[in-house]
Amino acid sequence: MEVGTFISNFRKAFGETAELPVLFWYSDTPVGDATEKINGCLFKEFGTLRKGTPISLTLDIIGCIGGKLYTGFSEMNERIPNFVSLKERYKETPRMVLDFIDKLGISLLDKKYLNLAPINKIDSFQDIIGIIFFATPDILSGLTAWAFFDNNSEDAVTTKFGSGCSSIFAETAGENAKNGRRTFLGFFDPSARRYVESDILSFAIPMSRFKEMYDTMPQSCLFDTPAWSRVRDRINSMAQTT
Repeated sequence: MEVGTFISNFRKAFGETAELPVLFWYSDTPVGDATEKINGCLFKEFGTLRKGTPISLTLDIIGCIGGKLYTGFSEMNERIPNFVSLKERYKETPRMVLDFIDKLGISLLDKKYLNLAPINKIDSFQDIIGIIFFATPDILSGLTAWAFFDNNSEDAVTTKFGSGCSSIFAETAGENAKNGRRTFLGFFDPSARRYVESDILSFAIPMSRFKEMYDTMPQSCLFDTPAWSRVRDRINSMAQTT
């Protein structure tokens, strides 16, 4: 798999104005300069990332106790079940929050850094855990069509309860660890939504699945079909008017 080949295919499928995806991986060295501590939601730092600057996160940099958990840096803080249920009211009972976290099966990291970089800032897919797209409804329609192309499973594209960081990091890393084929829609979490545009959701592909999908984009409806060509034109015309 070649990074340049994928970028070329992505540009042909979605146009020159579509936002390139971000990749994440873990290592013992940072991808760039150290990021300052983030007080609150870690997605506060994603504006910088989406503008083209790689970032590296650590246990100490992430201020949110949920962010520390769902990125694999720490075990569950005892305050999380009550906070999610009684404070944020995202689950009816704290017990339901515990059940949700137990089912995630998060493994603690043995690496110091969580690295994130736009795809055009890396040289290879080696050690990559997952790929994250920040997508409008039109782009999401193309991404899901691509994911469904060679997969008839009912959970080929999955939406699950969870925070923004659990849907992107915990679910994707867990799926990759078991060599799974699911992809994940996210950013339905109200607490994280304020850090992205009103028309943006996330679409995460674990590397285990991306290895299969890498070659299928040109074979799918995203290349040279009348229906998608019209959507692609709209994606690019909308970008030119904003």
